[in-house]
Amino acid sequence: MEDSYSNRTTSNMSKPVDFEDVIGEPDGTHTLDSVWKGSFTTFTITKYWCYRILSTICGIPCAFLWGFCFACVSCFHIWAVVPCLKAYLIEIQCLSQSYSLFIRTFCDPLFEAAGKLCGGIRVALRKEV
Repeated sequence: MEDSYSNRTTSNMSKPVDFEDVIGEPDGTHTLDSVWKGSFTTFTITKYWCYRILSTICGIPCAFLWGFCFACVSCFHIWAVVPCLKAYLIEIQCLSQSYSLFIRTFCDPLFEAAGKLCGGIRVALRKEV
């Protein structure tokens, strides 16, 4: 538990939302320093506490919901998808061998004979000036 608690953001799936990313003033247009500092402080504190409150209220139910969803997906994959794929591969291998036998028995001799018939054709191109 300690390892997962200390490494909470190693996947980098979320983007940081900082004050400068949300409120950005272009060059040539700047507010008073006191307003900028007050806005920065208000934004940072509000974001910090709202996130803490919302994650406290929603964190456990969301973790339960996502754990349940991924458990269902894993169970379905392990007990339904993989066995179906294995059965399909067994059946397709049988069909593949039958198809290969058909091609080697009927089509290969036909195309080999057609190739020998057309193999003696010579084409000569002449350029007339």
